[in-house]
Amino acid sequence: MQRSLVDRVYSAVVGTITGFGMLLLLAPTLVVLVISFTGGITLKFPPPSWSLRWYVELLQSQEIMDPALTSLKIAAAATILSAVLGGAAALGLARSKLKIARALDALFMSPMVLPAMAFGLSLLLVFNLLGIRLSAATLVLGHTVICVPFVIRMVGASVQQLNPVLITCSLSLGASRWYTFRRITLPLIRRGIAASCFVAFLTSFDNVPVSLFLADARTEVLPIKLWAILEGSLDVRVAAVSGVIVLLTLAGLVCAEIFGGVSRQIGNR
Repeated sequence: MQRSLVDRVYSAVVGTITGFGMLLLLAPTLVVLVISFTGGITLKFPPPSWSLRWYVELLQSQEIMDPALTSLKIAAAATILSAVLGGAAALGLARSKLKIARALDALFMSPMVLPAMAFGLSLLLVFNLLGIRLSAATLVLGHTVICVPFVIRMVGASVQQLNPVLITCSLSLGASRWYTFRRITLPLIRRGIAASCFVAFLTSFDNVPVSLFLADARTEVLPIKLWAILEGSLDVRVAAVSGVIVLLTLAGLVCAEIFGGVSRQIGNR
């Protein structure tokens, strides 16, 4: 059947907007990847020559490797705490019909709604009121707060897809709630937990606003360090760091998709 002029114009407009959107999303990542292989000494695009020198210098730069290691430790700790707290909240809230459950769900989601800078400042004020000095622990707590909503949404989606008859059968056959959780619930929602942990780790690792307010002078994380470097000069090592993060994230996404079905879990949020 021949398409009308209106349909062809509609397809052309939608295709153009979609292509423009994909260009906006992908172009910055591609540009920084290309620049990271430059043989020059500035962040110039296109590169005057090609080289791996900045990746070699990155590996030898303790100035960047130390903050990167700190960021990895903080992101790992925040991910574990988020998985425990967010997973427990998701199990309690996912199927509850109580009004208090909806109110608690809205409260847990507030870090996703509030402006990040305002949220970081509010956490700083709370810690000051409680007399808690800034440290790596306060940074982990701050990152945990902003990661928990992702865990609740993704694990909650897995819980809602779980057939309640399986749990009822297990309990009616004499199994305890802990045994039912360990042998029935947990294996069936493990993909949601794995996907939420992946998203929580990435959210914590590259977080800037909360880290700016909650990091003390001795706890230097990678995003803040890169920001400080770029304020002083156009150091190409920053592009190399970005290239490593992009490549590791892509590798992690592939693994998460294969073993955890992360796209399905995000789509179910």
